Amino acid sequence: MRKPAAAVVVILVCLGALGALGLASASGQGESGERALVIMNDGGELASVPLTGDSFAVSYRNSIYGTLAEERYTVLPNGSYRLTEIAADQLAVLEEYYGVPGAPTAAPDADRRNWVVPPDPTRPVEFEELSIAATDLGQRTLHVPGHKPLELWRLAEDNNPFVVLDIKETP
Repeated sequence: MRKPAAAVVVILVCLGALGALGLASASGQGESGERALVIMNDGGELASVPLTGDSFAVSYRNSIYGTLAEERYTVLPNGSYRLTEIAADQLAVLEEYYGVPGAPTAAPDADRRNWVVPPDPTRPVEFEELSIAATDLGQRTLHVPGHKPLELWRLAEDNNPFVVLDIKETP
């Protein structure tokens, strides 16, 4: 049974609302044109990964299916993030959990996941900032092209597992 696509929007809107509690994103690039994806919490900066392109992904263990899924984002010139692709190891995660309207396709051989699909084009998902619950259960991991995966769940504190992904200009 497929969940309605509205459930996906509710989940993603909740993530965006949690992001509003965090720090504001940088808007645009500085004179140098170099940016970093900074991981922060209430205590300050936890880590930083140079952003050489305009994309990143966050993988996690889906709590319902127990398999890995991934949300892929494009960073826009104004510093906001747009969900551009969803990927998963198990087809049911895309069809039932996310309830995407289009049919998932097999991922290319070099992809980390088995299946990919674009999000619902009638409900674009864009964030000013991205707040993520980085728990041991979900094992959220940041993937930035050209860099080793960063296990966000190892950076977060047990009593406050939320981290905020923010774009910062680098000197």
